[in-house]
Amino acid sequence: MRIGLAGAGRIGAFHAATLDGLPSVEVIVADVRPEGARALAARLGSVRPAETVDDLFASDLDGLVVAAATGAHAGLVTRAVDAGLPVFCEKPLASDIDGTFQIMTAARRAGVPVQVGFQRRFDSGHLAARDAVASGRLGWIHTLNSATLDPAPPPREYIARSGGLFRDCVIHDVDAIRFVTGREIVRVNATGANKGDAYFRESGDVDTAAAVLTLDDDTLALVSATRYNGAGYDVRLEVHGSKDSIVAGQDARTPLTAVPAHDGPAVPYGGFMERFAAAYTAELSAFSRLVEGRAESACTPEEALEAFYVVEACEISRREGRAVELAEVRR
Repeated sequence: MRIGLAGAGRIGAFHAATLDGLPSVEVIVADVRPEGARALAARLGSVRPAETVDDLFASDLDGLVVAAATGAHAGLVTRAVDAGLPVFCEKPLASDIDGTFQIMTAARRAGVPVQVGFQRRFDSGHLAARDAVASGRLGWIHTLNSATLDPAPPPREYIARSGGLFRDCVIHDVDAIRFVTGREIVRVNATGANKGDAYFRESGDVDTAAAVLTLDDDTLALVSATRYNGAGYDVRLEVHGSKDSIVAGQDARTPLTAVPAHDGPAVPYGGFMERFAAAYTAELSAFSRLVEGRAESACTPEEALEAFYVVEACEISRREGRAVELAEVRR
């Protein structure tokens, strides 16, 4: 199986190594900086570089993995769909709802499978939480708490093109909540604050955010996110039911200290790639089975669009200071 990889940056290099470790997968990588693709190929040894994206698409591919800069996602996915290539794309598919909707429509029309990179769907804790909810052993669910807490902010240049904290980070929490519960979100009430670097405010963004999401069965989900969690990288999902409560993502490396302290501080994960390393591997293994025709997409454009609707509603709620019904943004 020959898989093309568009993007040789940090996540692209991580995916290249993962794909290279899968059985019977040949990897060809291209980047807007050809020297970056060549350097990655040289480092991994068995990965082959392509000088341009055009060369990549001319390489008799069986599938494409998109890990390029966000602004290039829509064009690359559309080109792959038009070529009949199954495609995996890191979120987001596009920078806005209209672009995401257009890709969804094109993929449907062409009958080409697209998998979107929401890796928490492959995390063992989130999968166990989903099974627990579906089995009924938690009783009826009344509350979920989901947190995405980054230890330090990304550079100013990234924030300016990130789409904001809700679209960039909280969208993972939204997808996880929908995935674990199997329910739809119908209403949001969101807020945000800036207590860190000024460039967040200058970009119209916030460095810390929170939202209350109301699900279609009246379950409440509380989401929090920040760029400044000094204790370390922390992603958790709590699910509270009428019979029991569980948490995904809490382990010996969770950067949360009990008071009074009983043990020394945890050694936190270095970031999302370390925390979700196993999930990323499982995600691309699933994509390889999709390319072979042995599996369906684990996260379709339709699923990605639903998550985008929710974070768009959150952004409106934050800016306008009011609750927003999903019907206001859904197409």
